[in-house]
Order: sequence, then C-alpha cells, then structure tokens
Amino acid sequence: MFTLVAGSVPAGLGATAKCGSLWQFRATADVFPSFIPKEVERIKDPFARKLATRIERLPVQLSSSNSCIMSSCVKPLSPSKTSPVVLLHGFDSSCLEWRYTYPLLEEAGLETWAVDILGWGFSDLERLPSCDVATKRDHFYQLWKSHIKRPMILVGPSLGAAVAIDFTANHPEAVDKLVLIDASVYTEGTGNLMKLPRAVAYAGVYILKSIPLRFYANVLAFKSISFTRSSDWTKVGRLHCLYPWWEDATVNFMISGGYNVSSQIQQVKKKTLIIWGEDDQIISNKLAVRLHCELPNAIISQIPDCGHLPHVEKPHSVSKLIMEFVQEDSYKEAQCISQY
Repeated sequence: MFTLVAGSVPAGLGATAKCGSLWQFRATADVFPSFIPKEVERIKDPFARKLATRIERLPVQLSSSNSCIMSSCVKPLSPSKTSPVVLLHGFDSSCLEWRYTYPLLEEAGLETWAVDILGWGFSDLERLPSCDVATKRDHFYQLWKSHIKRPMILVGPSLGAAVAIDFTANHPEAVDKLVLIDASVYTEGTGNLMKLPRAVAYAGVYILKSIPLRFYANVLAFKSISFTRSSDWTKVGRLHCLYPWWEDATVNFMISGGYNVSSQIQQVKKKTLIIWGEDDQIISNKLAVRLHCELPNAIISQIPDCGHLPHVEKPHSVSKLIMEFVQEDSYKEAQCISQY
C-alpha cells in the first residue's frame, strides 16, 4: 500500500513563520521544571516551551546494576482504552522533538508518552551508566515495565527507528504496533568513530554541540525553513547538550559501536506503519521501499513537500496517520460486533 498525504503548518505557527518579530515580543509565563537548563528561557517557540513545562523525571531501575536513573519523559494526562502511544526521538535529541505532534495526538484522546532515550534528553545522568545499545534497551524496557505497563504503539523517527527495531526484536511482548518515520536502520553502527582515540572523540562531540553545525543540520533536515525559525529550533535541539554529562554519554555511545539493526528487521512481525518525507535529503526514500519489502507486515505512506522530520515539519499529517493506524483495529472490531 503506497499513499500520499497532504501536510499543514502547526496550529498557531503560520503567522510566526511569516513574521519572526512576533516571537520577539511574546509575553511568557511558562514555569519550567528546575532540572531543565535555564537556557530554555531563550527559546521563543511556544510549542517547545509548553512541552518543556510538562517534562518530568521518573525513577527507572536498571537490571544491569543497582543504579536508579531519574529518567525524563512527558506523561499522558489521562489513560485511554487504546494502546498507549510511546514516542521516541532521533539521534542526540530529546522529547521536545515532538512539540507539535504530541498535543495533536493528545487532543485526539490517545494516551501519549514522549520518552527520552538513555544518554540524551533531560534525564539525571550525574552518575553516568554505560550508554551502549544494550543499556539503552534495558533502560527503556525497565521504564516500560515500571510505568507504561501495557503493549504500546512504539513510534521511532530517524535513529529512533533503530531503537524501536532493536527493542521490538528483543521485547516483542511490550510492543503492539510500530510506526517508523524516515527510519535510519541501515547504517552499520557508528562505523570508524568507535575506533577514534578518546581525545579525538571528545573533540568531535564538542563540534556536534556547536551552534553552526546544529543550524546546518536544520537546513538539511527540513524542506524549507527560515533563518529565524532555524535559529530558534537550534536552541531547542541543543538544549539537552548543556548538561555536564552530555559529552561523556555521547562519547560512550560512539565508542560502543552504536546501532546495527539491519539483520533484525525481518525478525519484527508486528504490524508497522512506515512514514517518509518525500524530500528527505538525509535518508533516501528508496530505503523506505526497501524497508517496506523487508518488514513482513508493513504499510507505507509518503508525505509530500517534507524533509527528514515529518513530525516536526508536517505534524498534522503525521498525527492523522498515527491516529488512523492506532484506531483501525478498534474500527474493524466494532464493525464485526455490529454485524451480530
């Protein structure tokens, strides 16, 4: 199945996109958690600011050690009868990546979580655990087991798709369905980066945090983005990098080898929705077709005029696709019942 889906600008953001000065005079009364870096106050995007006020930390006990990590996420306001929707994020990002799509899913009545992957986001890593793939997986499983507790619709964008594939292959009982967005699942880990001397790795990570590189990443990631918006989104994207443990966690992940999940893809039997931006300049949409062929139970939808992060660039399209995917089984069940 191959469909095209039209997109739209996030509600309330259209005027901002045309007139950056609207952000400069916005009165703010947001109250942020004390653990969020104070630089959050410099962010103008009202959607990012709103979601940041809802970030909290939950205790997660790793099975591999006695460490209890206060782990950051956005929790749902109320449970629902459908499977919970759990949103991951991409490489070196945070739950703020979902600032536009999260409220749309929540308004639709879905029980929605946005979870920070271990080593990134806003968790307390002052006592740094290993940030290799096995520990990231264990951390997420323990978070699910302690707090979510029901099979979930697991949503993974970019590298988050590799996290989702790895997790589902190892813990199929925790996953009901999968949604993979512009999936980075064919990269062979961190490649030669794992062989770098530690001093060189730290130098590379320092550059990764830099404003010019983050700004350029925005230019690549989106089909069209203004200078004003890219500047503000750069602040959103690097906010979690301001913790003192961020560099250590990122280097630890790099030298551990990273995700290499291509051999696990065909093991995943869960029903899967693949979403792809037609104009992705980072990962070719030819890989969307390959992924569709390799997953035994998948459907695919492409979003036109959209780059690498559709949930940021076209949130209405993405939320509509996810809502339909979540609700289709309930609709079919209701149809069957109505026939008796």
